Amino acid sequence: MSSIQYYCKDDLFSVAPMIDVTNRTFRRMARYFTKRATLYTEMIAAQALTHGKEYLIDHDEIENPCVLQLGGSDPKTLAEASKIGQKHGYSSINLNCGCPSDKVQSGSFGAILMKTPEVITDCVKAMQDAVSIPVTVKTRIGVDDLDSFEYSKKIVDAVYETGSRHIILHARKAWLNGLSPKENRSVPPLDYERVYQLRSLYPDLKVTINGGILTIEDCKKQLEHVDGVMLGRAIMDNPYLLAFVDKEIYQENVEVKSREEIFNELVEFADTFVKEGNKLHYLGNHIINMFNGCKGARRFRNYLSCHMHELGAGPKVFVDAYKKMVEA
Repeated sequence: MSSIQYYCKDDLFSVAPMIDVTNRTFRRMARYFTKRATLYTEMIAAQALTHGKEYLIDHDEIENPCVLQLGGSDPKTLAEASKIGQKHGYSSINLNCGCPSDKVQSGSFGAILMKTPEVITDCVKAMQDAVSIPVTVKTRIGVDDLDSFEYSKKIVDAVYETGSRHIILHARKAWLNGLSPKENRSVPPLDYERVYQLRSLYPDLKVTINGGILTIEDCKKQLEHVDGVMLGRAIMDNPYLLAFVDKEIYQENVEVKSREEIFNELVEFADTFVKEGNKLHYLGNHIINMFNGCKGARRFRNYLSCHMHELGAGPKVFVDAYKKMVEA
């Protein structure tokens, strides 16, 4: 099979893969805000899937377009895991070549792969041969002292060589020692110009940019230089930002729903969610910041934090949290 990736319009805006954030609950919730944005799973170790833990990637069709991100460095294992991802109905498969955590490094994947670009090539080729859906790479512009423009190009070349014509670039390098994963998201300086320069070298390569993009206006400015934008922490801090994506980024002829409209829909979803046997706080964790910037938002967050973990908590907790906010 062949899955050479040609860029599609779904890739204009995507939500970055984030551990303990972009899980199945988050992705179901996100579709109340946007129908068009591409969503990602958390990074899933390829070996976990090949050892029978397919439940880790259960998902609903409503989440699509949705990308399964895999972590690994063995081409054969990644190929098998990609097949499993395709069987589960994901839109495409992404190889993580940018995560700097110690746990990921100990498994010889994530950001450490940037030190061996030829391994990236081997992995992506094996994954492409295994599936008929697209295979992409998310990486950074450098690692440790390997951060020259020439080295950034070497990393991009490793992906380009596979036939892929779409890459996601976090516009920072990664430090594998001395910085925590959190610090790696803010301490290494952003270098958007580096990404723009790389984009200009490959006329047929589509580039999605990631890192430090906080608003819809930021997205529009980036799209003057690149082909797609990916946001992560900005969505955690303000999930309501997603409500503007379909109209402002995809130019859909739709009305932007108010926070209250979406919140009321999420209250209904919470009823279904709890009846499925889920704990309310699994959903509450993802909506706790949706009123950030509004009067009384702190009351909403505090009430939710205090009560969504209680035994038997249901959608009424969301309703009561909202009442606390509007009473402010």
